[in-house]
Amino acid sequence: MVHVKLADDLHVSGIIQGLWRLDQWDMSDQQLLKYVEESLDKGITTFDHADVYGDYTCEKLFGRIFSLKPDLRKRMQLITKCGIKLLSPKYPQRKLKHYDTGYDHIVSSVEQSLKNLQTDYIDLLLIHRPDPLMDPASTARAFEKLSRDGKVLHFGVSNFTPIQFQMLQSYYTGALVTNQIEVSPYQLEHFENGNLDFMMKERIRPMGWSPLAGGDLYQPEDEKGARVKKTLEQVAQQLGVDGMDKVIYAWILRHPAGILPVAGTGKAGRLSRAVDALKIPLTREQWFQIYAASLGHDVP
Repeated sequence: MVHVKLADDLHVSGIIQGLWRLDQWDMSDQQLLKYVEESLDKGITTFDHADVYGDYTCEKLFGRIFSLKPDLRKRMQLITKCGIKLLSPKYPQRKLKHYDTGYDHIVSSVEQSLKNLQTDYIDLLLIHRPDPLMDPASTARAFEKLSRDGKVLHFGVSNFTPIQFQMLQSYYTGALVTNQIEVSPYQLEHFENGNLDFMMKERIRPMGWSPLAGGDLYQPEDEKGARVKKTLEQVAQQLGVDGMDKVIYAWILRHPAGILPVAGTGKAGRLSRAVDALKIPLTREQWFQIYAASLGHDVP
């Protein structure tokens, strides 16, 4: 497994394990511990969380493995996100879902994440969504406080456009080290809006969430999905690959931006297939075959 440098003291695995559905995996603490150890043995050392995953439960579920094996924390990098306030029985005072990227909320969210994850520090904190009411000076002040206190080592964003990224970076004295965006053969938004070009220009490695399009490519509900699925199956046959999931990961990994896919599976076998994709030599023509299927036409 290749490990990628995001900062001098932060290297992450080339495939990242996402935990957004952890509460649905129906694992005991011992089963989860075994799964995490198997992931680490495969070279997947980076685990992606958010405070809101599983209606504020997934961080705590994951953190319980450190009660069983505290030394495991030294072998991994923990990512988490904040900034979304969900409607939830845990917060009965809220009247609607909204965003909060202010100083107080970021600091309190991190304190709760540290408690949930049973750790003293977060390797990487991301602002989960662009906030139309963001005061970047307040957000940056929270980053600097958490950095000084050693509670968060690095910061980044998720789902930001290039100008939103630049805006926050202009207030923060450190470096924003990544932007986690949705990337799949079904979702081409960030190929088309300049985001991947911007990150290559700035030498920033993006992370790609929902690489399998939330499973929609397996049971497509529209013409585009059916078209992309057929093409993925054709390319898999061309390559002699047993399944289009490997082709999807290979397609993402082929991009020169160095996208780091965030897998979201609780099945060890499926995770191994994502790792296998690192070795698949997808050609430029095969890459464009899939891209054109998603566009619905050949490139101009």
